[in-house]
Amino acid sequence: MRRRALLIAAALFVVLAGVWGSGVFGALSTGGLESPGAESYRANELLESHFGHRPAQADAVAIYSDPTGKLSVDDPAFEKAVTAAISSLPQTEVASWTSYWSPGLTEGQRAGYVSKDGHATLATIILRGADSEERLASYGEIEQRVRAEGLQTHIAGGSTSVFHLQRLATENLATANMISLPILLILLLVIFRGVVAAAIPLALGIVAILGSLVMLRGLTYLTDISIFAMEIAMLLGLGLAIDYGLFMVSRFREELVRTDGDVRQSLVTTMNTAGHTVAFSGLTVVIGLCGLMFFPQPISQAFGYGGIAVVLFDLLAALVVLPALLAALGPRINALSLPWPRRRPGAVTREDRAWKWLATSVTRRPLPWLAGGLLALLVAAAPLLSLQQGLTNHRYLPADNEGQVVPRMLAEDFRQDGPAATRMDIAIVGPVQRAALDDYLKSVEGIEGARAAGAHLADAELTWATVTYQGEADDVENLQLVRDIRALQPPAGATQVLVGGPGGPAVSLDNSDATTGALPWALSFIGLSTLILLFLAFRSVLVPIKAVAVAFLSLAASCGIIVWGFQEGGLAGLMGFSVVGTTDVWALGLIITIAFGLVTDYEMFLVSRINEEYLATGDNRRAIITGLRSTGSLITRAGLLMVVVLATMGFTATSLFLITIGVGLTLSVVIDATLVRSIVVPAAMQLLGGANWWPSRPRRSSSRPNVPDQPRLTPPHDATSGPVAHV
Repeated sequence: MRRRALLIAAALFVVLAGVWGSGVFGALSTGGLESPGAESYRANELLESHFGHRPAQADAVAIYSDPTGKLSVDDPAFEKAVTAAISSLPQTEVASWTSYWSPGLTEGQRAGYVSKDGHATLATIILRGADSEERLASYGEIEQRVRAEGLQTHIAGGSTSVFHLQRLATENLATANMISLPILLILLLVIFRGVVAAAIPLALGIVAILGSLVMLRGLTYLTDISIFAMEIAMLLGLGLAIDYGLFMVSRFREELVRTDGDVRQSLVTTMNTAGHTVAFSGLTVVIGLCGLMFFPQPISQAFGYGGIAVVLFDLLAALVVLPALLAALGPRINALSLPWPRRRPGAVTREDRAWKWLATSVTRRPLPWLAGGLLALLVAAAPLLSLQQGLTNHRYLPADNEGQVVPRMLAEDFRQDGPAATRMDIAIVGPVQRAALDDYLKSVEGIEGARAAGAHLADAELTWATVTYQGEADDVENLQLVRDIRALQPPAGATQVLVGGPGGPAVSLDNSDATTGALPWALSFIGLSTLILLFLAFRSVLVPIKAVAVAFLSLAASCGIIVWGFQEGGLAGLMGFSVVGTTDVWALGLIITIAFGLVTDYEMFLVSRINEEYLATGDNRRAIITGLRSTGSLITRAGLLMVVVLATMGFTATSLFLITIGVGLTLSVVIDATLVRSIVVPAAMQLLGGANWWPSRPRRSSSRPNVPDQPRLTPPHDATSGPVAHV
């Protein structure tokens, strides 16, 4: 009766989740990318709160050109089309705009609005809004209205790359789900060889997606949630839900065979084994996500809140709703078996023999296997030594996206000292005399990499100065320019000097420094918390230490491949992206904290099975062989399902940021589910011997027989389901 009530409640939740949860898409944030304690953030806030939104650099730039190449800016038709377009922009969204034909410009200023060939012109636009989030909303309102009839129009510039990145993220989320779900269904049918058993993990995954929407929308009432946080949290929730469903259903089917269809006993054993492991596995993922709370950027905390909420929902679905469903189905879990070739009871497949051979070989010669595995991980991690810190900006967009096109056109076709020149802002606090200010600005101009420096706005309390620069925000020269300006002696009368500027080198430098400063604390928390959790799970000292050490080494290998593949361009030919030449360390930190739980996930299932066998037999080598052999196929399949979810995001995404996250998480799972789980972990456990489980002691269980050398296979009445492994 209780299970029916629970399942009815779950069904009602799914319906309500689909209706109410979908409202999260209209409540997502576009801010939180900068650390509130950073100097650049404080400079930007100080200048804007004091002077209002009167930037020296436009919020957006519209470039108009004649696609035929016949019209120039001096033709009346060109002027009429451009002026009509920008004059029609609503004042509720646009504070001001300036074009080639605006009155009051000098001839030198006017020349900056025209391309070198005279067939294109630009207009600078200042948007309305109390903060960057409101101004990006205004940008979305005018993006189409600014286009001139008969002319080719491109609009972007400033911080509008965030708008384009987030819009692509929304599109990519829908595409990834549409592609991954059918693939997952096919793979589950192949794994389970039955429609009902295959449908359950997939249904759990769909429930996880809907539950994610509800959890994330609820969080929007408490904190800002980014579209990036939503996408990654939802895909992480989908992958974990399907993995947990796979492990729980597999163990339940096995126990049905062992107990001759006793549903109650099968469910109790499933919850005591697979359920116990799923619970601890989910908690390791939560611990990893808690590491995001150490990063100062609000978006990091949004990722953490969203991810934790989704994983907890996965655990609730797997440990409460799924058992009720399994209890209701009972032996009908094997219904609708597919008419595929049946395996004879007791038959040993090539896959079984392969895992037995690998387990036997690794435990027979553990030292060479361990040395080879560790060497491979160290080689993969080596590119981290060439890491160049960078910032996610317009270069992470597709090459044909306007966020990329406009900066490229500005650099190639227009004067570099024109109205769209890139500038850094300098906030000089205190009453500064004009002569002292001029001397200070001359010192700024004298720094290598600085261009023109001048005063934008000033009063008795604060001076808003600017300095132009060339190149990208994360170029080494521009990062050094920020350091050199900050190292200058403040002008006489100034009490404080802050260097900032939206999306510029100061933001890039401060964000990277904030992330690298917080990362050791985050990793320390994750490592220590995981040690405690694994000690409680296994009552062992060395197993947790080995698990955490191997997890960090595995993540280093993944990050090394990311640096090689994206910063150095090793994957550019395969994935078709433009090489940026730097790595956003915040993205690496995000991958590490999310992936930590994933890379310990499969080890939890393997070591749990080894521990179960060791406690029953007291034979360490036999426990390792049995554990690796009996979980080998299942963990490989679970890893494959997770890879489908994560790789779909990585390979279908159109922004380099999401490509990096998707591929980075995929690499983490692949490395852990293959090299680490198959070689490094069993080899290390064989070398440690009985010390693995200190201070626990093995005990022979009278309630279950020793596991034979051959894995248990499904009897004749369930032959279509194939072998199912212990978890």
